[in-house]
Amino acid sequence: MRAILTWHSLDRSGSPISVAPEEFRRQVDWLAASNVQVVGVERLLALPDDVDAAALTFDDGFANFAAEAAPVLGTFGFACTMFVVTGHVGGDNRWGGRKDTRVPTLPLLGWDELAGLRDTGVTLAAHTKTHPRLAALDIGALEREIGGAADEMESRLGSRPAGFAYPYGVSGGAADEVVAREYRWACTTQLRALGTRERAHHLPRIDAWYLREPARRAGWGTSQFRAWLWCRRQGRRAGSWLRRASWR
Repeated sequence: MRAILTWHSLDRSGSPISVAPEEFRRQVDWLAASNVQVVGVERLLALPDDVDAAALTFDDGFANFAAEAAPVLGTFGFACTMFVVTGHVGGDNRWGGRKDTRVPTLPLLGWDELAGLRDTGVTLAAHTKTHPRLAALDIGALEREIGGAADEMESRLGSRPAGFAYPYGVSGGAADEVVAREYRWACTTQLRALGTRERAHHLPRIDAWYLREPARRAGWGTSQFRAWLWCRRQGRRAGSWLRRASWR
């Protein structure tokens, strides 16, 4: 089974975007002891379906990555990709100046720190300029958020990113056209493994929050694991529909 795994913040708050550092270490130890190859996203896409492999990704660029993730990944030489919100680099995760009561307000890495991580092998990719809900934006704003993030990374870091992650995992409409024009590949948060013929700009990912149980990790790639992912995906869809209905 091939899959893209994703984390956000490594902290002990218990929030929906958080995995405790000690749990992260257990997950990485499992990968190191398993038959699952850890590769970059583009390499993962080139592998055949019958290979057990994973690409590791981190959204938002939290400062705790440097202290909690980088040393652990470096121990095993594991590749990873970080999606950067360029307009908040060196700031925090109050997107648009608004705090999300469900998650802690945490510092984000600065440009010098990002450059240092890149020099150690971390792949840097884009996550828009300000982490907006793309469906609410007109074409001009989409181009500023999506293409503008790549422009800023090129200016600050000296190279243009190949990858992108949709804020909140939501793709569709005009945003897809801009993303396809600016990047070679892009990730959503659709909860499933990679299929045989994936669209390069709509790649699914598995949130590592769901892999906290050792028994779940041990089932990697089995039909039971895939069925469990399907059930979790349907549950998330139902929850999303109920939240939207409550807003009307």
